[in-house]
Amino acid sequence: MAQEVQNGGAEYGATKAVAFSALKPQLFVDAPKVSDAVQFYKAAFGAEEVNRTMHPKRKAEQELPIVLSAELKVGSSSIIVSELADDSSAPVKTSGTGFIICLETDDVETAVAKAVIAGATSLGQVAEDEDACCGGLVGKVEDPYGFVWLIRSPAKKTADVEA
Repeated sequence: MAQEVQNGGAEYGATKAVAFSALKPQLFVDAPKVSDAVQFYKAAFGAEEVNRTMHPKRKAEQELPIVLSAELKVGSSSIIVSELADDSSAPVKTSGTGFIICLETDDVETAVAKAVIAGATSLGQVAEDEDACCGGLVGKVEDPYGFVWLIRSPAKKTADVEA
């Protein structure tokens, strides 16, 4: 379902609504661990690699080609995993950005266990969390590349939310 943006943008000449069809977070992983990260996401979350773009040139002293991006499909969503190289124009990773990736599943306990077996670190016990945004069963893991994944049961249907 596309979300439309209708307000603002007049200073940029935007006068009509814009519909977005997807949101694809891009995760930057220290070089040369992108291929390892892709394998981890496949093992931990059942990701399917749908596209990979390699850098056409490589310095002589570097053995592995630079992965510019690897697009992974997880459920009905996608993420992009890219190499954060020393000479890259990619943004620098910082701590404390408040970014968590949320996955929904009907089998939270198995999903957390699978991620831990693949190499993630569990961040507490899987438990019922009435304080979470929508309640339900919740578990949290940190992957080997420093990203935190919240694994939770699907949101409970509640009254319509006003915009």
